[in-house]
Amino acid sequence: MVKLTLPDQWLGEDLPGWEAERKTAADILHRVRGGEPEYAGDLGWFRTRTWAGDDTLERLTALGAEIRSKADVFVLIGVGGSNNAARSVIRALAPQGAEVVYTGNSLSPHALGSLLERLEGRQVYLNCIAKNFETLEPGAAFRVLRLWMERRYGPQEAAWRILCTGTPGSPLEELCTRRGYAFLPFPTDIGGRYSALSNVGLLPMAAAGVDIFRLADGARRMEALLGEAPPEENPALLYAAFRDYLSRRGCRVELLSSFEPRLRWFYKWWEQLFAESEGKDGKGIFPVTGEFSEELHSLGQFIQEGFPMLFETFLDIAQQGPGDSLVIPPDRGTGDGFDYLEGMDLWDIGRTAFAATRRAHGEHLPCAVLEIPRLEEESLGALFYFFQFACYLSCRLAGVNPFDQPGVEAYKRWMFQGLHKP
Repeated sequence: MVKLTLPDQWLGEDLPGWEAERKTAADILHRVRGGEPEYAGDLGWFRTRTWAGDDTLERLTALGAEIRSKADVFVLIGVGGSNNAARSVIRALAPQGAEVVYTGNSLSPHALGSLLERLEGRQVYLNCIAKNFETLEPGAAFRVLRLWMERRYGPQEAAWRILCTGTPGSPLEELCTRRGYAFLPFPTDIGGRYSALSNVGLLPMAAAGVDIFRLADGARRMEALLGEAPPEENPALLYAAFRDYLSRRGCRVELLSSFEPRLRWFYKWWEQLFAESEGKDGKGIFPVTGEFSEELHSLGQFIQEGFPMLFETFLDIAQQGPGDSLVIPPDRGTGDGFDYLEGMDLWDIGRTAFAATRRAHGEHLPCAVLEIPRLEEESLGALFYFFQFACYLSCRLAGVNPFDQPGVEAYKRWMFQGLHKP
């Protein structure tokens, strides 16, 4: 499901220190498994079936099929945790469903205006996702788009084309009640960055044609593994311990890298999860990502010879999936210098490039490998749960609250003051 390989040559240099780190992590794992009362209000994601049970999956699958039958375009209005998970899966798998487009994640008038132009002449559904309906970016976009929908379709038809996902009892639910929009609950016991396996992430995925049952199955199997595996074999514990061990020895930046461009938006989800969860109280590991092989020609220079503050986690895909094969054709006599590639599959060329990069980088910095079997729903569901669980453990090792985000709220106070919000 998920295989973790750690760089023993780096950890073995201080074996007593690494063993002590793993023991501390094992103690935390024991407490986490037993349930920590101080975080009970934020652990709705911890049991996948709580918000992604079979009844929920059936309901959302049916709603997604209905949307696909009536819409060309599904507009997801949300920012950060309200859209990152869905976008990462949809962009990675490119399912055959309604086209999902994203807004409410910037304040660019050009971006929103261009979207309105793209929607002309197409059949549209809206999904506004906002746990706290005070966030400016989705709030402004929702007003513009719902008024556009009402002008185009009329209030009655627009009402059944607009869905909202928000906190029960919030101003967003009150607005839905007044205007006749469908309303789905945003779990009160899950923060946005942990919300992939809930209405927040699952409805847009279903509208796009993703098999959300398979996604949830991958998460459930990962949940079972991490809940049962002993500390010495638990990949989330070992990953969290590895991160904390290196952080305490000066590696304050983690580079998550892969040779698969379809994971580009998964990087965004991962960056938010760890940056927003760990980055507080003057602590945390700064998460950055590397899109290889393109960025080997830019980031690669720093990785090889820059200031030694990095460690790297490669996200690797072990097996080919549909569409993952393309053989280099013969073209002898042109003298382009690439005859040595004739008959080789680009997949195998990429595997060689990954092995060479891992070896080169591993000579200069600690490099772990996190391997999934294939890029498919089960693997992505497993990765969501794996990283959420590991992030929880990492924050506990660092001594910070995994679930709050006081720094995010600080900029909002100044922004609302500048906009004269009552």
